Amino acid sequence: MRQLCVVGSGYVGLITGACFADMGSNVTFVDIDEGKIEMLQAGEMPIYEPGLAELARRNADAGRMRFTTSYAEGLEHAEFVFVCVGTPSGVDGEADLQYVRAAAQTIAKTMQQPLIIINKSTVPVGTGDWTTEIISSNQPQPIDFAVVSCPEFLREGSAIADFMQPDRTVLGSTSPSAAKKVAELYAPLAAPTVITDLRTAEMIKYASNAFLATRISFINEISIICERLGADVTEVARGMGFDKRIGPHFLQAGVGFGGSCFPKDVKALANMAQTHGMHPQLLNAVMEINAFQRRQITLKTRELLDGSLNGNTVALLGLAFKQDTDDTRESPSLAVARSLLNQGANVKAYDPVAMANASRDVPGIMLCDNPYSAAADSDALLVLTPWNEFKQLDMKRVLCSMNQPNIIDGRNMYNPEELKALGFRYRGVGRGFNGEGTLANGDE
Repeated sequence: MRQLCVVGSGYVGLITGACFADMGSNVTFVDIDEGKIEMLQAGEMPIYEPGLAELARRNADAGRMRFTTSYAEGLEHAEFVFVCVGTPSGVDGEADLQYVRAAAQTIAKTMQQPLIIINKSTVPVGTGDWTTEIISSNQPQPIDFAVVSCPEFLREGSAIADFMQPDRTVLGSTSPSAAKKVAELYAPLAAPTVITDLRTAEMIKYASNAFLATRISFINEISIICERLGADVTEVARGMGFDKRIGPHFLQAGVGFGGSCFPKDVKALANMAQTHGMHPQLLNAVMEINAFQRRQITLKTRELLDGSLNGNTVALLGLAFKQDTDDTRESPSLAVARSLLNQGANVKAYDPVAMANASRDVPGIMLCDNPYSAAADSDALLVLTPWNEFKQLDMKRVLCSMNQPNIIDGRNMYNPEELKALGFRYRGVGRGFNGEGTLANGDE
C-alpha cells in the first residue's frame, strides 16, 4: 500500500488525495490552517465539488485518509509528497510562490527518509529547479530526494471524473527513476503519459490553459461581430465545431472565463514573457476581450433600462464562475455585480451553492432563497451562470413577477423567440437580432 502525503487541503489537494485514497493508497493531508483541518477531521468539506464529500467520507471511514497540521506526522511514512498549495497572482500578474517556498523549506527540515516531491501547484517555468535548490539548502543533513512536476488538469464541477479518467498524465523531472515511479503511481488510470523535463512539464500546464482561454475569448469576439452583422454565434459555433480540426469544446459565447485557473495562468504566462523581454500580444488580447465581455453585460442592462441603472433593481441568476462549484474567484458574475452597484443599481441574486462566498466578496448584494424571489420586483434579470435548475424555470411566472420584462441571457440558455413571445425584451450574447427584431446595433 502506497504512503502519500498531500501538502495543502484546498481544491487540488483534496481531489488528488481523495482519489488516490480511493485507489488504495494511505493519504495524510497536511495543512497549516487549523480551522480547515478541524473541519476535515469532522467530516466536513471546505469546498463544494460534486461527489467529493461522499468520496472523502468513504475513504476516511476506511482509514485511508487522515488530516493533520504536523509536517512530521504527514511525512513520517511517506514515499511521495504532493505539494498542492496556492499560487495566487501578484501585483503584476506573476505567480506568488511564498506558499511553495514555505512548503519546500518545511519539507526539507522535517524529512527523515528519501522522498519524491511532486509539485501539483501551477508554478512558473523554472520553479522545479528553484524548489530543488530550496530543499537542498534547507536540509539539516543530506537525504536523497527528487522533484517531479505533475501539473493538474482538473475542471471544477467534474474534477473527480477528470482525475480518474484523464486525457494524459504529464511528468517532468531531472530524475528518470523518480518520474518512472510517479508514472507507476498513476498507471491504474491507464492514460497516455508524457515524461519530459521539469521546465517543459511546467510550460505544458500554462500553454494548455492559455489555449483554452484563447478559444473562449475568440468566440466571444466573434459574438460581438455577430451582434453587429445579424448572425447567431450559437449557430456559428455549432457549424465550426463539426470541423475535426476545430471541435466544439470551449466555443460557447458568454460572459467570459473566470475561476482560479484561466485568469491567473494567462496573466502569469504573459508576465513570464514580458519579464524575458517579449511582447505577448495574443495573451494580452485574450485578457482584454475577457474584461470587455463582462462590461458588455452591464452596457446591455443599461441600454434596456433607458440609459440609467441608478435606482433600478437588477436580479442575477448565478454567482459562481461556472456551474457545479461554489468558487467565486474571478467570477464574471461578481464583476458584473460590482459594476451594477457602482452605477447605483440595487442588486439581488441567487445561486444554488455560491452565495456565502459571494456575500464575502461583494457584501452589497441582496441574497435570495430561490430564482423566483430574485426575479420578483426586478427591472432586469441577468442569467450569468448556467446552472441546470435555471434551464427549466417557469418563465411566465418569472415575467409576471418582474417590474419590467427585461432579460439578459449571458449564457445563451434560452430560445429568444420563445421569450419574446412571452413578452420579454431579450438580449443574448452574439444572437444577432435583439428581442425587438432589429440588428443589435440598431440598424434595420
